Amino acid sequence: MSSEAIGEEALLVSVFRLGDAMFGIPAAQIQEVVQMGSVTPVHHAPPFIVGIRNLRGRIVTVIDLRMRLELGEAERGGDSRILIVDSEGELVGLLVDRVDDTIFLQKENMSPAPANLGALQASALRGVYRCPDGLVTLLDHNPILKPSERAAGAVPGCR
Repeated sequence: MSSEAIGEEALLVSVFRLGDAMFGIPAAQIQEVVQMGSVTPVHHAPPFIVGIRNLRGRIVTVIDLRMRLELGEAERGGDSRILIVDSEGELVGLLVDRVDDTIFLQKENMSPAPANLGALQASALRGVYRCPDGLVTLLDHNPILKPSERAAGAVPGCR
């Protein structure tokens, strides 16, 4: 599809799976996608924090996005990936079950997120897109990664 055909009414989104559900984050917000690799647990961290990981010399907190959105714990396997995003200058990893594709979503196909969600989900879900493959829920990762909750996973005295 040419950029003229896409126009300003489309959004480039990286689509991933959490269980059977498809979610998306604007591709511009994702620094990179990495395999699970070695993650060090952090004691006394909230249950949704998988641990920390060294990513080319930078320490990245890894969050189980399924657990954070109260969808159960991620099933870690060969398809599991970590989406590296920037949150207020800090790199954070979002553990997802599988990355599917990067697609253009037409803004006219977006419906509002359901009104009967919990507070965190309501603040993180920007809308739902109808695509040929099903529904893609667009996420805003910033409400999921509030600094006070990220700090709970930090290792005292280390940076």
